Amino acid sequence: MTDWMSVLAALTDQGQGLIQTGFLVFLRVGAAMALIPAFGEQSVPQRVRLVLGLAFTAVVAPSVADRLPPSDGVVSPMIVTEVLAGLVLGIGLRLFVNALQLAGAIAAQATSLSQIFAGADAEPQTAIAHLWVVAGLALAVMAGLHVKLAALLILSYDLFPPGQMPGSAGISAWGLARITHAFSLGFSLAAPFVIASLIYNMALGVINRAMPQLMVAFVGAPALTLGGLVLLVIVSPVALAIWTEALNGFLLDPFGGGR
Repeated sequence: MTDWMSVLAALTDQGQGLIQTGFLVFLRVGAAMALIPAFGEQSVPQRVRLVLGLAFTAVVAPSVADRLPPSDGVVSPMIVTEVLAGLVLGIGLRLFVNALQLAGAIAAQATSLSQIFAGADAEPQTAIAHLWVVAGLALAVMAGLHVKLAALLILSYDLFPPGQMPGSAGISAWGLARITHAFSLGFSLAAPFVIASLIYNMALGVINRAMPQLMVAFVGAPALTLGGLVLLVIVSPVALAIWTEALNGFLLDPFGGGR
């Protein structure tokens, strides 16, 4: 009887340790999952996101179990640090989606396509932005985003040791650099549309000055829209390739890559 009790006590302690490990890992993974591209989109049902968070937890936990503090029944001090670490990673990844949305909005404004299907998604965006976001996320998932995310989450335990509050100075500088990079990337992807629109409108202005009787607006607006669609077909593969490369760089080195 004593042997059975000792075995049950050992199993209970082991189970408690596994539950605590899974809980601590889920705190970081769940916080990141709320913002991660593709898996954390608002269009994904909450139950699906919960299952995805549990699946990533099951993948990450065995690799980081030895880095977590020993099971002593006290986890409340680590709740804040683990959630913050997950949010930092999630925000860094979400900025890449925001860069695509910004690029699509700029391109749409430059080509008079800003109001087509602008409110057809959970996050209202222009037609070009919606197209680029869906295409970019599809390419990222096809390129193994889930595997790279699991590797990034495991790497995060080296970047943010469990139980240690991330340094405010370093995180603020990193966040400013990531936001700057997101805006720079977004404008770079939309630059062909801005340049083409500027040249086209300048040409229309010269024509209007040379031929005041010609209704330039009736001729120029449809041509601008058609030219924007043609340019979209030409630019999209290159823009998405640049965006995918930047995202992969961040996944490989979140505090140095993708810049």
